[in-house]
Amino acid sequence: MDIEVELSRIIINEASDQQIIVLKERNGERSFPIVIGIVEASAIDRRLKGIKAPRPMTHDLLDSVIENLGTKIEKTVINDLRNHTFYAKIYLNSDGRTIEIDSRPSDAIALGVASNAPIYVAEHVFEKTSQ
Repeated sequence: MDIEVELSRIIINEASDQQIIVLKERNGERSFPIVIGIVEASAIDRRLKGIKAPRPMTHDLLDSVIENLGTKIEKTVINDLRNHTFYAKIYLNSDGRTIEIDSRPSDAIALGVASNAPIYVAEHVFEKTSQ
C-alpha cells in the first residue's frame, strides 16, 4: 500500500554537494530524510517558490516536453529502498493510459512539485527507514 506524503523540509547546505529533503506522512507522524544533490535540491526549492530561470533548466525542459506531448504527471511513488538508495516511479497520464517511468526520487519530486502532483511512499519503504 502506498502512503501519501508531503515535502516537509528542504535542507540546503551550499558548502556540501549532499542536500536533504524530508518527506512526512500527510495523515500521520512518520517521516524520513533523503539525501539528494545540490542541483535537484535547488530545482525543488526554486519550483516551490515559483522562481523561473531565465532559460529552461533540465527539470523545466522535461516538464515542458511532458506538457507539450499532452501528458500529465499523475503522481510520484517512492517505491523501494535498496542498499541505502531510494527508487521512485513517475506515473504519467496520456489519454487515459498510465505510463510508468523509473526515476530518482529527487527528479520525480522536482518534476511533480510544479504540477502539484501527489507524492506517495510504499509502506515497505517506511518500514525500512524506521529500522
